[in-house]
Amino acid sequence: MAENKVNIKIEGIPYQVDAGLTILEACKKCGYNIPTLCTFNHGECNQGSCRVCLVEATGARGLVASCVYPINEGMEITISSPKAVAARRASVELILSNHNRNCQECDKNEYCELLDVARRTGARPDMYPGEKTPTTYDELTPTIVRDTSKCVLCGRCVERCRNVQGIGILGFENRGFKAIVGPAENRSFIQSPCIMCGQCINVCPTGALMEKSEITKVDAAMAAGKYVVVQTAPAVRAALGEEFGMPIGTPVTGKMVAALRRLGFKKVFDTDFAADLTIMEEGYELLGRIKNGGVLPMITSCSPGWVNYAEYFYGDQLSHLSSCKSPHEMFGAILKTYYAEKIGVKPEDMFVVSIMPCACKKYEKQRPQLSADVNGLADVDAVLTTRELGRLIKRSGINFAKLPDEDYDQDILHDATGAGHLFGVTGGVMEAALRTVYYVLEGKEYGEIKFEAVRGLEGIREAELTLGGKTIKVAIASAMKNAKVLMDQIRAGESPYTFIEIMGCPGGCINGGGQPYVRPSMLPNEDDDIYETYQQKRANALYSEDERATLRQSHKNRQVMELYENFLGEPNSHKAHELLHTTYAAKERFKK
Repeated sequence: MAENKVNIKIEGIPYQVDAGLTILEACKKCGYNIPTLCTFNHGECNQGSCRVCLVEATGARGLVASCVYPINEGMEITISSPKAVAARRASVELILSNHNRNCQECDKNEYCELLDVARRTGARPDMYPGEKTPTTYDELTPTIVRDTSKCVLCGRCVERCRNVQGIGILGFENRGFKAIVGPAENRSFIQSPCIMCGQCINVCPTGALMEKSEITKVDAAMAAGKYVVVQTAPAVRAALGEEFGMPIGTPVTGKMVAALRRLGFKKVFDTDFAADLTIMEEGYELLGRIKNGGVLPMITSCSPGWVNYAEYFYGDQLSHLSSCKSPHEMFGAILKTYYAEKIGVKPEDMFVVSIMPCACKKYEKQRPQLSADVNGLADVDAVLTTRELGRLIKRSGINFAKLPDEDYDQDILHDATGAGHLFGVTGGVMEAALRTVYYVLEGKEYGEIKFEAVRGLEGIREAELTLGGKTIKVAIASAMKNAKVLMDQIRAGESPYTFIEIMGCPGGCINGGGQPYVRPSMLPNEDDDIYETYQQKRANALYSEDERATLRQSHKNRQVMELYENFLGEPNSHKAHELLHTTYAAKERFKK
């Protein structure tokens, strides 16, 4: 027998698999798809509590939950016995007995894992009628809606918040029939130190956790005759195709633009333009801090989930954050000032929509510090997630796969470089900034253009670079559990870094809280190890967009340079600070 391998039988067929796997994992690797509500490859919720994945196995007393039961040498597993089939069906029927089955009205309908396992197990309706657990419906935040009538008590959101973000605002409240999942004392998300990242939404198997939709807000603006324009973040193009059955990592920029144009938007812009603008502001801010003895390390501020985390947990360290707004907010400010004046539209008549991979952008756009208008007019009026854009396109009857590839509107804010594409993946903001900072300090372009040292999907990465004759250390982190490591170093006065990039979601925006759901049973043509590869596939889509770009450094964006010449003056000018920079404030950890 090969080292670290065990011999098992599944449905009487012999297999040799890696030791240490659970029955569920081993069966999946051998081509069997046991019904389950686990996301075991995500690392969430191997509690075996839902009992949906019951099988028979030799050496076990009765049926076992395959998601937690380990394989061993000589084990024989039976999935399709009448006893196992009946038990899985009964488990799902019991869950359905306490579930709000308004499936037609639920935004999760196409992607509901409970509905999927109900179909696969042959669960019968109303087998266990009776009283249901009292419902909590929380929609007080601009980002997340919680509906406990749809919760199956799997605990995946609890584990994601604790294990990935290191925050743990969610837990089980009450016991027995009254048990629900939510913040402490069943408070609203708005009454807890929730950073609004939306990672809990990504792992919820039902519609118990959803983003707060703003589609009706966009509909109303169009109906009211507003000048409605739209911008799309880089990570959206790397994932939107999944909403229409395309393989993970398929770039769909041209079809996305074509769809938005057919949806009635007056102008379709690329947020990458503002990403280049952000690099100019952020890069020169970093250079200014280095030259003038400013606060170091400087930390990126593009991720609103990360900014929320810093304000909640590191309110004493906010001076380390770059004062730059995020790219879509910068774009909103430019659209409602410079661009509105150029085309003769009043700022109040312009309605700016951002298509984002990030659920937290819905919260970010409401921050009072992000209004460039003295009268409090918001830079961005509505944020739709990648998922919401998918719903909007489907609602309109557009055949996405058959759309032609079209370009963004050829306008005074059209140009975008490859550097802007990188903002969607962890390490991308760092790489884009280094391309420009290197040019400013060295007086020449970095020969290889791409900085391989800052690429990768590990939670924390560091690199050492020589810039302007000096050796500096930089670091990159994604997910708040990893950010905490770097922030604790700073708080202790032990940080060796000059510049740090932090993104709120693991892997960056490619894995944002508004991106398409990744469900193996609903993507049958993908690789077996889908959870181990989907982030890399989306990242590769953005790297390929960068490789294909004619210009790949932000300081080569001709229209950004013209924006400075004609309107802003120079990077970090007084005008630029008025429109493109912001402030932060420490938050209370727990609100009554």
